[in-house]
Amino acid sequence: MRLLFIGDIVGKPGRRAVGQLLPPMMQNHHIDIVIANCENAAGGFGVTRDVVDELFRSRIDILTSGNHIWDKKEVLEFIEYYPALLRPANYPAGTPGGGSIISSNGAGERVAVINLEGRVFMRPLDCPFRAAEKEIERLSAVTNIIIVDMHAEATSEKQAMGWFLDGRVSAVIGTHTHVQTADEKILPMGTGYITDAGMTGSFDSVLGISKDIAVGKFLSMMPVKFDVAKGDVWLQGVILDIDGKSGRTRAIERVNIEMKG
Repeated sequence: MRLLFIGDIVGKPGRRAVGQLLPPMMQNHHIDIVIANCENAAGGFGVTRDVVDELFRSRIDILTSGNHIWDKKEVLEFIEYYPALLRPANYPAGTPGGGSIISSNGAGERVAVINLEGRVFMRPLDCPFRAAEKEIERLSAVTNIIIVDMHAEATSEKQAMGWFLDGRVSAVIGTHTHVQTADEKILPMGTGYITDAGMTGSFDSVLGISKDIAVGKFLSMMPVKFDVAKGDVWLQGVILDIDGKSGRTRAIERVNIEMKG
């Protein structure tokens, strides 16, 4: 199975990049299934129903998220109706939505995705490591192909999750920091790993946000309204080649594609 994971989609520029670049990528790289982190896809913070529908129409199969999933309050009204829109699995019991899913590609191969949120420098959620173990125990009875989106601030926490799950999942892919790391690798037991898949959106920015506003925020330390930047738009992520029988990753490759026009 060839799987594409798209790094955090930021605002309309990121959505345009997906719409323009994803179809030829799927054809050129023989992609079987597409996963993308969408928690910044609506104006840079959260998602709306219209944005979720747009991303699914763009041929994304599964959407993951993180700490910004609840920023647009309307998500509470529709997340239950979108099983392929994930929120982190380590939210407390009773939280709307789901933290994992099993999906199939056109050939009938099944892939499971688990969404987790870190706790270092973030909110004190339930333990993502124990949540991962609980989800893997259930999902591994159905498929050997399991992808983990580890949405976390601290590099150490993401690396720890990679080592913790090595040999038990196909890949641990970090998100949240919007800066693609150059440490893609296959761990000793066959788990693909990267600390951060990067960002899909404007690079003439600070993490997808207007650089002037972001710099002003650091200078003044006052509340400001963030606006999504528009120029120099790229799609980032990783492509994984996964053995369908063992679930082990055979190859992992970073993706950096500029949107023209």
